[in-house]
Order: sequence, then structure tokens, then C-alpha cells
Amino acid sequence: MTARVTPNELTLKEAHRFPNRPVRTADTLHWDILALYAGIIDGLRTAGPVTSIGIDGWAVDYGLLDADGALLGNPVHYRDTRTESAPETVWATVPAPELYAATGIQHAPFNTLYQLTAARGTAQLAAAERLLLIPDLLTYWLTGEQGTELTNASTTQLLDPHTKTWSYDVATRLDINLDLFAPLRHPGHPAGHLLPHVLEETGLPTTTPTPVTTVASHDTASAVAAVPATTTDNFAYICTGTWSLAGLELDAPVRTEAGRAANFTNELGIDGTVRYLRNIMGLWLLQECRRAWKSDLEPLLRQAAEIPALQYLVDASDPAFLPPGNMPHRIAQACAAAGRPAPTTPAETTRCILDSLALAHRQAIDDAQRLTGRSVDVVHIVGGGARNALLCQLTADACGLPVVAGPAEAAAFGNVLVQARAHGLTADRHEMRALLARTQPLARYEPTSDRRTRSAWAEASRRITSQRITSQRIAAHRLP
Repeated sequence: MTARVTPNELTLKEAHRFPNRPVRTADTLHWDILALYAGIIDGLRTAGPVTSIGIDGWAVDYGLLDADGALLGNPVHYRDTRTESAPETVWATVPAPELYAATGIQHAPFNTLYQLTAARGTAQLAAAERLLLIPDLLTYWLTGEQGTELTNASTTQLLDPHTKTWSYDVATRLDINLDLFAPLRHPGHPAGHLLPHVLEETGLPTTTPTPVTTVASHDTASAVAAVPATTTDNFAYICTGTWSLAGLELDAPVRTEAGRAANFTNELGIDGTVRYLRNIMGLWLLQECRRAWKSDLEPLLRQAAEIPALQYLVDASDPAFLPPGNMPHRIAQACAAAGRPAPTTPAETTRCILDSLALAHRQAIDDAQRLTGRSVDVVHIVGGGARNALLCQLTADACGLPVVAGPAEAAAFGNVLVQARAHGLTADRHEMRALLARTQPLARYEPTSDRRTRSAWAEASRRITSQRITSQRIAAHRLP
């Protein structure tokens, strides 16, 4: 993506799009990181001369380098099954309440901490001299400079969100070598300049090499930076895409036992903020279903809109939906196992997914308010789901709050605005958000005021919460 930023102008343009296809070799799911890097080089060549470059991407995954800086194999995908037993191994040394009190990060079996635990004893980890999170790895290949960006580092479950430094106590107890990580760097800091061979490959100017700027390299942190909240600080956000990340922007972490039990995370944002949020499976559910059906999205949404609300529901936070494969069948099975009607057509399954996501959004925002003592007046939906009018309206109905949708390319906007600020084109994050609100089209959805509708969403929330509590008790009973 390329952007133009002035005090009164903010435009974004797609320069080059390329596929991201995970690859399974033997029994391990990998990222094809070399193909992604090649796509970046092609994109830079297409974009032409720019003032600055910044890279954001997904969290938790990493590449390992040897003493010469060479990559030791393709990074493992967070949806790989290698971490299934790692949490129990970690908790045997650092119990889950202690781990949360130290790091503030929600339990997710793919966190970097668990990946490193699963990789313990492997030849690859033994040979590693450096670990770089995915955006930092790509930045290293462009610049030759190594660093660990702070917002993404906070997702590893190895950082203290209060001190914003590594949690050496946790790492020592778990025999994790923090020297593997490059020095921490913050959004807005310089990350180097494009190397001569990159300039040659891309055709970019060699007289003044293009600078690379550290951005909020966790894509959700960039997306939250681009929430166009200008009228109130009492807002919630939902970053929608493959995942739904729903929560609040705070000045300090909340690491209570109640927060741990509710599976809320304290990830870092720009300007010392904390992203207090819950991970929800998100539109991954619909993406996987469409992959099975080979269906276009718009007809599914039109048909789903004709189906009455809340007939079919699943718990959209259930980790059982994390792996890929046969999603329509698994959703129907989950409905049946909970004693509810199971969808049988693509339209019914689509409605099930959207209702379930809207309900999960409501529960996350309600819980965030309860756990922090904050109140919410408006919900901002950013990311790809902002284009889904049905999901936005259902979220407004479920939450009983107005929803402001947009921008859809929030992560890209947050990325370029941090770059623009680093180069003196904008001021603080409030001015960044004001520029977004002035220049980008936003849609507003008001909640349905009908009392019967409000009661139906409240009752559905109670049912799903009861189901989740029962499942958690069964899981806890099975733990050694």
C-alpha cells in the first residue's frame, strides 16, 4: 500500500497484492516467508520512490537465524498443532495465574512462549543465535538491521506490559534465552535504510537510500492506532478480519485474576497505550466455510440477511475452531452438541457465523467494561469486517450501542500515520485520528430499539456464557 499524507489529505492506494499461502511439509504447517519477501520486493518496485517504508504483520510467529544471519528454516505457522501440550508444560513451572500477573497476556496455545516451549530440544532452536518476529524479519532482510518492535513483542507472553521490558523472571524459570531477541525498538524509531542490493532490485533511488521506519508492527496495534475516535474517549473497538479483536484502549494494564478468567489480554499500543482485548475467531470461520463451498461472499450475505436472527449459534471464542478444515461440518456439530438447531445450508451457516460473532463482540465489550470500570458510548469497527454491513448492524443490535464502521484498511492507515508522524507530518495520535475522521468515509449503524430484540440478544448471551463455563469446567477437570 502507498499513502499520501498532508495536514488535510490522507489517501491510500493498493500498489501490489500477492498471495499468502501456508505450506505443509511432513507434519508441520509453515509460512512461505520467502514468497512473502518476494512479494514485498515486487510491491516496492511497483510503488516507486517513497519517503518512508514501514512493515506490520501478524503476531507471535518468528524466524530463527544462525550466527551468520541466515534463516534456519521456514517459520512455523501459529495454527500448527505442535503447541497443543505446551501450555500444560509451562503451567507446571509457572502456574497460569502467575504467568498472567507477570505478562498480562491471555491464554492462546500459539503464543510465542508456548511455541518456544514446543521447540525446546530441537536442532534448529539449539543452532539459533537470533529470533526475529515476522515483521522484524522482513525489515531485517530489507535493511540488515535487527530489532524487536515493542507492540509485537508484547504478544510473545514474555514482556511485562507495565515496565515495557522483558519479564526475565518468567523467561528464566522456563529456560527461555531472551538474548535470542534483538534490542527492543518503539513505533516511530528509525529501522535503517534499504540495502544497496534491495535498491538495485526495486529500482528505487540509490543517491538517497529510502529509510525504513519502525511502525506498530503488530497489525492490530496499527489498526487500533487508526480508530477514528474523535468525539469521546469512551469507545470500544473491534478490529475485524481473520480474527475479531474486541476491547478498550487503556493507559495501564489490568492484570487481575478476573481478567485472566475472562481471557483478556494486555497488549501494547502506540504512545504507551494498552490494548485490553479479547481474541475472537473472527471472519476466519466464514473464510474457511467459503473455501469449502467455493462461494462468493455477496450472495451469501444477501441470503443470510433473510434468515431470522439467533436461530443458530456457536461460541465464536471456542479454540476448537482454530485449525483449518471442514468448517461447515464442525459448526453444525457444535450447534448440535449444544442442543441447538444445526444449520444445513450455506446461508444458514453464514447467518450462524455472523450472529455468533456479533454476540461474541457484545460479550467482550460488556466484560471489558466490567473488568476495567470504564463505560462505552460507541463501538468502532475497523478492518475488513467494516465492509460487512450485516455484521456491523448485528453488532450494533447485540451491543445496544451505535457502531461506526471504517476504515476497512485500518492496519495500513495506522502504519502510514506512524510513519508520517515520525517524519513530522502529523502530531499526536489524537491528530492522527482526527485526520482519519475528516478524510475517510465512515458508516454509522444504530441499534434496533425494539425491546424484544434486546431481550433476545441478552438471552442468547446468557446461553452462550453458560455453555462456555460448562466447557471450561470440563476442560479444567481433565487437566492433570
